[in-house]
Amino acid sequence: MRMKKLMSGVLAATMVLSMALTGCGGNEESSGGKSTNAKKEEGKVFHIMAFNEEFKGFFESYFAKKHDDGNYYVGDAKVVWTIVPNEGGAYQDALDRALLNQEDAAADEKVDMFLAEADYIAKYVKSDATTDVQKMGVTDFSNAYKYTVEAASDDNGVVKGTSFQCCPAGLIYRRSIAKDVLGTDDPDEVQSKLDSWDKFDDVAEKCKKKGYYMTASDGETYRTFSNNKESAWVDEDNNLVIDSAIQSWMDQAETYAKNEYTILGDVWGEEKEQQMLDTGKTMCFFGPAWYYNFCMGNAMDTCKGDWGLCQGPQSFFWGGTWLLAATGTDNEKAVADTMNAFLNDEKICSKLVEKNQQFVNNQKVNEKFASDPDYGNEFLGGQNDTALFVELAKDIKFQNTSKYDQLCNEGIQQYYREYLKGEVTKEQALDNFRKYIKEKYPNVNVE
Repeated sequence: MRMKKLMSGVLAATMVLSMALTGCGGNEESSGGKSTNAKKEEGKVFHIMAFNEEFKGFFESYFAKKHDDGNYYVGDAKVVWTIVPNEGGAYQDALDRALLNQEDAAADEKVDMFLAEADYIAKYVKSDATTDVQKMGVTDFSNAYKYTVEAASDDNGVVKGTSFQCCPAGLIYRRSIAKDVLGTDDPDEVQSKLDSWDKFDDVAEKCKKKGYYMTASDGETYRTFSNNKESAWVDEDNNLVIDSAIQSWMDQAETYAKNEYTILGDVWGEEKEQQMLDTGKTMCFFGPAWYYNFCMGNAMDTCKGDWGLCQGPQSFFWGGTWLLAATGTDNEKAVADTMNAFLNDEKICSKLVEKNQQFVNNQKVNEKFASDPDYGNEFLGGQNDTALFVELAKDIKFQNTSKYDQLCNEGIQQYYREYLKGEVTKEQALDNFRKYIKEKYPNVNVE
């Protein structure tokens, strides 16, 4: 999920159909007119479903061609987007409904390609709603990060899609506060003072004494714990499991709330956004390249350069967007061309790094920028973030995931925050979380 203000095209969707689903150009460098698979006659409308406009912007800037009618095209197919926000599972609900109607839908209304995040990609990849992209002509994964291919593959190893990004994540810190609290803003020196949770806690106390917050949300560190779980949210027997890593986050959140090391609020909330401005009093934020590119826009102008990046106490990854091929598409060539372009076109991938500060899913391109002494990210004071992410990407493991992850991750933070705010007891908060999961997924045993 991204910042609410960056989500658009809200579409009401209330039907939860996941169980049924499981059973069933603007640029002269664009390669949007090239064909990788011309065996079938293509449809007239290339319909893409997504949960925000991030990829749409890249797609229109570097790949699709804008015609005189104001629309974007891939080949002869006009591109039509349906964008629904992730929040509360709304995107999944709308997508489920569209995919279940796919067979009977009119040609121009069929879903050709859709985007999915790490929290729920397994739900679609391991279903008949997606299809083999290698048969469409997407076959070169030699430069892709292994976990991105594994995440897009079903249990038989059939690849159903690709990702345009790799998402190792780190600790994004405000340099001016680091200098005041730690006496340095150098990334290596800051890392040495924040390379364990014990050290992180010690610095949190120092921040408080100086009048700062360590984090701007009780959920700020959540992904560093949740993406290092040793078990999935729901086990093979359909039992809800609150992993020890989640419990560690709960313990930390309780301590930080009690000691006033953090602001109590949603990780996507307005209060946290305000802390990114030059008037902010928070030292640490956590995220991958897409985070400061797509979610810290309000800090780009007011305090550009006052940020640094280091690994932090624990390596982790966060999110990622996959392009999945919908079963029944009549635009296989357009789907394949899009996937191949954002996976292997070095010009496009390089633009994503240079202009959009992305960490792309192309190891060759990333390593080129990582070794370039003249490359640096202005937002990070000229620091070469790609060089750090190249190293952090080596630790990514896509494991212990399930189709239930999005709402479990959202729900535990939402209901536990009620306890942190003193609105309910800890036991009541956990009971409310279990009731929420049972309501969303009746097949899951929550006791």
